[in-house]
Amino acid sequence: MPPRIEPEHRRRQVIEAAFRIVVAAGLEGLSLRKVAEEAGLNIGSVRHYFDGHLDLLAAAAQEAGDRMARRLAKHPVEQLGELRGSDALDAVQALIEEVLPLDEQRRDETIVVVELVMASRTRPVFHEMAERMGTDLADVLQMALQALGVRAPGTESARLAALISGMTVEAVTPHSEFGPDVIRATLRAQLEALVPGPTASAGSTGSLEDTP
Repeated sequence: MPPRIEPEHRRRQVIEAAFRIVVAAGLEGLSLRKVAEEAGLNIGSVRHYFDGHLDLLAAAAQEAGDRMARRLAKHPVEQLGELRGSDALDAVQALIEEVLPLDEQRRDETIVVVELVMASRTRPVFHEMAERMGTDLADVLQMALQALGVRAPGTESARLAALISGMTVEAVTPHSEFGPDVIRATLRAQLEALVPGPTASAGSTGSLEDTP
């Protein structure tokens, strides 16, 4: 008799299968039947957890967001306030790189999130989730810049979020050669405009608040 598969384990099988299909074929290639085949389950098992391909896309995007969030949690923003110069730059860059498509895993996550964001343009069911993902990123960026004492952290984090969004879309579209090196260099240039370099003193003027 085959071993009993726990419901939560089966549900994860379905989500991971949906994730892989979205990466390979996009929303148009996503169906209950294809996910069932990919997961090695019957279609009834998939229907037990998800009503249709839109539910599956939402679950796949949530999985991508959860993975990113777990990595971001390894970079507590409250510690950034203790850093200056190149150390501050390196720390903020490391945090932001967790959500950029710099390797296969992060690129796959980006593809799934972009598919959901693009689908939200014409499918209201995705509006709330897409908006929440954008807000979550903006909040992390604002907290990081605020911890570093960057002036107008709300405005600067919005600009930084727009840059990140643009780079991620460019990186996963066929017409672009916006690879990891270009992404890293572009991000670094933007951060250097906000955070003083290693030779700047604590009392420097510029993007950081003056310190006594």
